[in-house]
Amino acid sequence: MVELHLQSARLQPPVNHPPFHTWTFRDGTLWTEFHRTNGGYLLRFPNLADFQVSADGLHVTGFPAPEVSKATSQHLYLNQVLPLVLSKLGKLVFHASAVEIGGGAVAFVAESGRGKSTLAASFAVNGFRFLTDDGLVVEPGVDGFAALPSHPSIRLWEDSEDALVPPTARRAPPVHYTAKARFLADEDLAFCDQPRPLQRVYFLGDGRTATLELHRLTPAEAVIEWVKHSFLLDIEEKPRLASHFDQVAKLANQPIHYRLDYPRRFEDLAHVREAIVEHARHEYVWKFAGMGVLTDSSHI
Repeated sequence: MVELHLQSARLQPPVNHPPFHTWTFRDGTLWTEFHRTNGGYLLRFPNLADFQVSADGLHVTGFPAPEVSKATSQHLYLNQVLPLVLSKLGKLVFHASAVEIGGGAVAFVAESGRGKSTLAASFAVNGFRFLTDDGLVVEPGVDGFAALPSHPSIRLWEDSEDALVPPTARRAPPVHYTAKARFLADEDLAFCDQPRPLQRVYFLGDGRTATLELHRLTPAEAVIEWVKHSFLLDIEEKPRLASHFDQVAKLANQPIHYRLDYPRRFEDLAHVREAIVEHARHEYVWKFAGMGVLTDSSHI
């Protein structure tokens, strides 16, 4: 659907107007500039690459900065640019990982650093296939919504790698801008390459809890969370925003949304997986021994 044309490396030329939007890291470091151009958009990743996006979102031209590898440029495109472009094309795209449990998709939605990739990898190395590490695309269907598979790789920090990934797992080439390692799907890291019905959505807390906690969200709460974690190329395009909010509201009305928090300890991940599997497959209020009380504020 979307065509990427990767060009030769070049210095990033000056832009004569300020960006209409920016992304920054928690420490205030600039990550992405969003600019309008006569032919569409310019997405600038300082000292890494520029990506020119056509007005219709169907064509992307990438210009790596000098000494930036092709692998880095392609990684930026897959993980950052493509989700934004898909949002321009009317898709629902979110910062979320997802795994397959019992034939359905279970999504973990969170900002960077809250463990959604670690959780997905934990499932993937224990017999459950993952659909995406980030950039979850959700589509409406006849009986709800479906989660679509993304590119078959997972990015992990070193501690998660050491705790979870077998030494035989396939590693992708390193990229310039992150110390995270990227692992490709194989027999060690199971991948689901087909859409799956969206069965459960868990919005992850910050980990400052002594026990595993789980409760259902109201539709209004789910809307706020989905909007907060949406990929959107043009935050000022009113017709697109109106359509996006309408789709999100329909998604949020599905009775599948929960707040999930748990202590971020690798030794507890097996218990967390078991709790999630049990909750995703069964609809009743219960206690999970050893990890605390799981409650459902809406009384499933």
